[in-house]
Amino acid sequence: MGLCWLTADDPPDAFPAIERALVEPDGLLAAGGDLSEARLLYAYRHGIFPWFDDGQPILWWSPDPRCVLTPAGLHVSRRLKRALRRARFQITFNQAFAQVVARCAAPRPGQQETWITGQMASAYAGLHARGWGHSVEVWRDGGLVGGLYGIAIGRVFFGESMFSDVDDASKAAMLGLCRQLRAHDFALLDCQIVSRHLLTMGATTIPRADFRAQLELACEPVSQFCNWPEAAESVAIML
Repeated sequence: MGLCWLTADDPPDAFPAIERALVEPDGLLAAGGDLSEARLLYAYRHGIFPWFDDGQPILWWSPDPRCVLTPAGLHVSRRLKRALRRARFQITFNQAFAQVVARCAAPRPGQQETWITGQMASAYAGLHARGWGHSVEVWRDGGLVGGLYGIAIGRVFFGESMFSDVDDASKAAMLGLCRQLRAHDFALLDCQIVSRHLLTMGATTIPRADFRAQLELACEPVSQFCNWPEAAESVAIML
């Protein structure tokens, strides 16, 4: 079975069925197309996300299994609670979206490149401007030290990337995010690709078919989420 190629003129729903995704590399479904708002929103609602490097065509993925976290299932260990109480972190939402994306795009230790290309950053900045993209910022002593960003559709938050310049800052961002998602009855936080970091915080993997079935319920109606706190909050009071 060959890889499906899309053009920018193809309609947003031109993706093949996610069951046609390749086994190796796991979940590669299609290439090409564009990063328009309509195509991105359709993709996320149907269990598909873009992930590619500079110099590559846009690559679309739907891995099996899928890494997810229920907001109520976030695990914060006793050690982490003690560390977060000492850390003096403050959390804000949607106050520094572009900065968070830029910090997520910065090369990590041992990495020379990032998958958050200029094309990707521009596309998600557009989604943020139109109310679909959101960021969580972690501050200490007035400086941005951690955060994450993603897309909210209906009652699902699709996490894209996170960064941490100091110990536990990205975990603080997850805590702040899940606290809000739980308060507003979100069903799922999509983590996309499994990692040890996520598993230690309560993430798990589910079959792709189960993930898609949950999206069909939780992404309807296709609505934006706007109920983020306007003021900074102390991480210590969230524990």
